Amino acid sequence: MIAGGAGVTPAHLPASSVVVSHLPVMYAQVMEGLRIRQDGTYLDGTFGRGGHARGVLGQLNAGGRLLLMDKDPEAISAAEREFGADARVAIRRGSFADLADWSVVREGLDGVLFDLGVSSPQLDVAERGFSFAKDGPLDMRMDPERGESAAQWLARADEREIADVLWTYGEEKHSRRIARAIVARRVGEPFLRTAQLAVLIASAVPRGKDKSHPATRSFQAIRIFVNRELDDLERGLDAAYAALKPGGRLVVISFHSLEDRIVKRFVAGRAKAPPANRRMPEIATFVPTLRAIGDAQKADAAELSANPRARSAVLRVAEKLAEAA
Repeated sequence: MIAGGAGVTPAHLPASSVVVSHLPVMYAQVMEGLRIRQDGTYLDGTFGRGGHARGVLGQLNAGGRLLLMDKDPEAISAAEREFGADARVAIRRGSFADLADWSVVREGLDGVLFDLGVSSPQLDVAERGFSFAKDGPLDMRMDPERGESAAQWLARADEREIADVLWTYGEEKHSRRIARAIVARRVGEPFLRTAQLAVLIASAVPRGKDKSHPATRSFQAIRIFVNRELDDLERGLDAAYAALKPGGRLVVISFHSLEDRIVKRFVAGRAKAPPANRRMPEIATFVPTLRAIGDAQKADAAELSANPRARSAVLRVAEKLAEAA
């Protein structure tokens, strides 16, 4: 979902339909991957600010449907302002992990899009607390009305739990050192602001050759943990797979290796037979129920030049097979 920049129109997207403060990542590849039918039903599980949704809706006729979901109440407000009056569009606030609970989904889907991570509006608004680059409340929740904020979690978690989160979700090699520093500092100064945490992490981590800010991995890890992003992804993939019609497409954009690994394994587990093991009893013949469409895709040089935040994006596409019906 991460995007940024201004004044650049993605390929094949009419300039009049672009919100210039938010560029949809890998727009052309997403449209191609979804293989949109004019009368189909499509779900965008991460509306953000609607860059991809506009492209899908622009290809639907009066019989087509576009279902929009997002955890973020601000994203839902934006969706309602722009699309609320369109009879082809239905909008629901919530995680795509719960898409199966939405009655309109049970009629079947021709395509599902998950654009993972945080959006530019979330990153760029200091009050959301996602970014160490702008001082703001240490929140990090995609839905600020639900769950525990980053500040609340850091106030109660023990040193081991903090270190485990930083290592597991951020692959931060200095996780123990950072966790120790957080626990020691919070005794006299609770962490309430993003700048507080960023400065503490920078002071605890030895500077190496890495050009990124020392707090990059830790902020990412805490955000993923607070929002249960990997758990939601696993549940969302299962729900999307169950809702897709034969021939329906699943399109996922990941921005983190842990996310992409989950998506890759999900597709491979339904597209390829597991390796044979002569020591195990023979099981029933494997029948694939998904087909990977091409290899993993990355943003091209032109997009990276216009939108550097797309550099870590990885797109995967899979199609549900008739055998899965």
